[in-house]
Amino acid sequence: MNKINYIRHLNGVFLKFSKDSRLNPTHISLYVGLFQIWNNNRFPEEFYINRNEVMSYSKIGSKSTYHKCIKELSHWQYIVYYPSHNPFKGSRIKMFNFETSSKQVVDSHSPKNGQALVSINKHIETNKNINKLDQPKNENEVIDFFKKENWPKIEAQKFYNHYQGIGWKVGGKTKIVNWHATARNWMLKAEEIKTEKTQKGASQNQDNLKTSKNKNYNEPL
Repeated sequence: MNKINYIRHLNGVFLKFSKDSRLNPTHISLYVGLFQIWNNNRFPEEFYINRNEVMSYSKIGSKSTYHKCIKELSHWQYIVYYPSHNPFKGSRIKMFNFETSSKQVVDSHSPKNGQALVSINKHIETNKNINKLDQPKNENEVIDFFKKENWPKIEAQKFYNHYQGIGWKVGGKTKIVNWHATARNWMLKAEEIKTEKTQKGASQNQDNLKTSKNKNYNEPL
């Protein structure tokens, strides 16, 4: 059994969540559900899970969503997932310890001789560093980034104008954490659209060139 301070652990893992733009609410809900089971079992090195129980804890209704998210959490090294293909034996999970240091907790909760002020300043500075990538300084910074990724200036301007117009939020709702990651997703989507148009054009050309082998040339036009 591991010695886990669950408050420091949750502080640490939620700080990690805040920096990871790959995560969505389902990933976080699933992790919290797994953490609850880990907690119920007194934090063992590894433990077995029941899919229905985990889905109930994390409020996930789709099995495909559950499997997708748990595999991604494992791939991104939040957990280790050992899937079981035996219907009578559950899959295994290994959780990592994301505890913040005890010094950080003492400084923030037990201030002495001005230590609280230093701790708060450090926390503010940390938050500033985290939020540096929530949006670019200006259009030129976006153009430079796209140029480094070998994308034209016009695509950078499209990206900047789109997100500038909706306040640098994904879908106009969720604040962007890392605009570099959002820009790369934009590039991937643009590449997909370009490929689809190319394939569609080629398909239309092939249809236009099709002729009937059994055409009767005696028929009137």
